[in-house]
Amino acid sequence: EDEQIVAEIMGRRFFPDLISYKTWEGFHFAGHEIRITEATDCYGAVVWPSALVLCYFLETNTKQCNLVDKNVIEIGAGTGLVSIVASLLGAFVTATDLPELLGNLQHNVLQNTKQKCKHQPCVKELSWGVDLEKNFPRSSCHFDYIMAADVVYHHPFLDELLLTFDHLCKDDTVILWAMKFRLENENRFVDRFQTLFDLEMVSNFPSLNIALYKAMRKGRMKA
Repeated sequence: EDEQIVAEIMGRRFFPDLISYKTWEGFHFAGHEIRITEATDCYGAVVWPSALVLCYFLETNTKQCNLVDKNVIEIGAGTGLVSIVASLLGAFVTATDLPELLGNLQHNVLQNTKQKCKHQPCVKELSWGVDLEKNFPRSSCHFDYIMAADVVYHHPFLDELLLTFDHLCKDDTVILWAMKFRLENENRFVDRFQTLFDLEMVSNFPSLNIALYKAMRKGRMKA
């Protein structure tokens, strides 16, 4: 079953027949052909398999996870694929990442959502742990979903990442988080994450070493 579903997920990716002056990859999600411009010199400007796993879940679980008119933020949006798919599924999306990635992110989001979505998504800078209250004040920012794909890897900002999850998450916010396990860092972060949030594994793909989690604040999952 793992191999069959993984084959279906990875089958959503396609490549151009002819090499053009601009490097891009194509994906089929939410009834649309999505073209993503990448930059191979930057981790945040490449589509990683965890993003495909999360997009596949969103598309195939629209009853369990109905995004229509929901307020969604993606942290570490990178190329924007997850944000684009969430937008095409009817959500109002805020796609966030570091300032140096915003140009490519904005390009991809605009190219793939303009006149195709109920709500036009927005792109906003978010450096984990920096000026959170100033840029995303708790009193006025309410997100139904926080989405993240492959945000935990070998980097020194895990404390800031956890702080960002904590700041953005209200009592009724649902976190959808796809993660590839590479090093012990990932396991340690999951343990720390669970001090603040209840965590449920939604899908597991051993052949990709990727797990998809749903999380809410402690005590809110059953409520």
